[in-house]
Amino acid sequence: MTRLEIILSAILTLSVLLSVGMLAYARAAIVRIVSVSEELADLQQMVNSFAHHLKTVYELDSFYGDETLRGLLEHAISFNEQMDTFEYIISLTEEQLPQNQEEPPDDDNAEEEANTT
Repeated sequence: MTRLEIILSAILTLSVLLSVGMLAYARAAIVRIVSVSEELADLQQMVNSFAHHLKTVYELDSFYGDETLRGLLEHAISFNEQMDTFEYIISLTEEQLPQNQEEPPDDDNAEEEANTT
């Protein structure tokens, strides 16, 4: 083997190793991002459920007008709005619906109704 062949072989080997390393790193990063996305989606669903439950309790005759519950409801709604800033990450794992099919309703209208009470 000539010196040029040895140098080219070394560069090729290094290039292949770097490519494999980059692919492994990219795959691991994607797995972590998908995991975070799924966890954020679960968290957002739990916050929506909590806000809806709290609104239901607040509207009961025995608790209607309670300032502590009203403050807690406003805090839950504010937290839910903050969670919306992560919508891009959450949408990474949501299934894409066909264009002629509408999204299922979520609990965002509970937020609007709470603001009117």
